[in-house]
This record gives sequence, C-alpha cells and structure tokens, in this order.
Amino acid sequence: MTGYLTTHVLDLAKGGPAEGMKIELFRIEGLNRSLLKTLVTNDDGRTDKQILPSEEFQTGEYELVFHAGAYLDATGVPPEEPRFLDLIPLRFGMSSPTHYHVPLLLSPFGYSTYRGS
Repeated sequence: MTGYLTTHVLDLAKGGPAEGMKIELFRIEGLNRSLLKTLVTNDDGRTDKQILPSEEFQTGEYELVFHAGAYLDATGVPPEEPRFLDLIPLRFGMSSPTHYHVPLLLSPFGYSTYRGS
C-alpha cells in the first residue's frame, strides 16, 4: 500500500461542508518548517486533489494550517476583533505508508479533529 494524505472540513455551525477554506501543508524537520503546498476546499469541504499524493508521500512530521478566520469572515459569521479562532494548526506524524485522513470539525468557538479513514 502506498501512503497519501486527505482532509475534510465540516462547518458544524451551518451543518455542512466548509467550502473555500485555505489550507497549508508544512513538513516539519527538527526546528525547520517548510511549506509544501497551499490548497482550498471545494463545495464538499475537501480538496480537489489529495493533499499529499502517493508519489510525494514520505513518513514524518507534518502540519496542516486551516485558515478558519478568513473562512468564517467570508461566510458571514459576525466578526470579532480578534477572532477567537483564526489559524488552526494541526501537527501530526505519519509513520507508515498508508492513507492518513485528518478532518476538521469547525464552529466559530471550537474545533476537533481525529485520524479518520
């Protein structure tokens, strides 16, 4: 089996996918943090392509940064200054060449994640 990385963002406040959210993927190596790519969620709250497809997959430590504040602003959630949730960094490790699914469940005042399938 070859490894790859996906995500799915659901907006719990509106009860549906979070369309148009910017997501950045970083590779972490010691104290170094390297931006690998930037993607945007589609109308299903997923990226059009795998975040990290099998031909680019490497085990190691990664970070997804979800731009929740800009998404909430764009969807009309009343703004605060500063917004309670703005950037949501999720740092995780991928230790074997398999499918890693890292979803985000979002509301304006909280979020959760888990290793999905």
